[in-house]
Amino acid sequence: MTGMWALLGSVLVVAVIGVVLRVRNGRVRARPVRRELPEPVRELLDPPVPVTLVQISTTFCAPCRRAGVVLSGLAENTEGLRHVELDVTDRPEVAAGLGVLRTPTTLALDATGTELLRVGGVPEQDTLLAALRPYLPRLNG
Repeated sequence: MTGMWALLGSVLVVAVIGVVLRVRNGRVRARPVRRELPEPVRELLDPPVPVTLVQISTTFCAPCRRAGVVLSGLAENTEGLRHVELDVTDRPEVAAGLGVLRTPTTLALDATGTELLRVGGVPEQDTLLAALRPYLPRLNG
């Protein structure tokens, strides 16, 4: 009987973790933060572009491919928005320096490197575009 309770408890814990991860996936967290960016991230910024979406990925991350499709499509169709991908498979210190705990994570950075918002998981295109609206030239009017 004790084994059955242990099994039931384990299933319940896994179910709760699954629900929490599903709810948090793709959620946009607006948080203007100015911090010292790691060099590989600074190199990706293009000052004439108002917002750069930096997708933090790893080699074996399946959701990273889906996130890349969403983000590159959004950048191609939105003035003032650029998408770049940074693979941190062999550079965990970069992810740690940014406070990234999972991939994909997308950081929206302005031209000075200030973090405007962050998305963990695959972003929803409409939600992300709405959150970026105040920072983009054609969408803020």
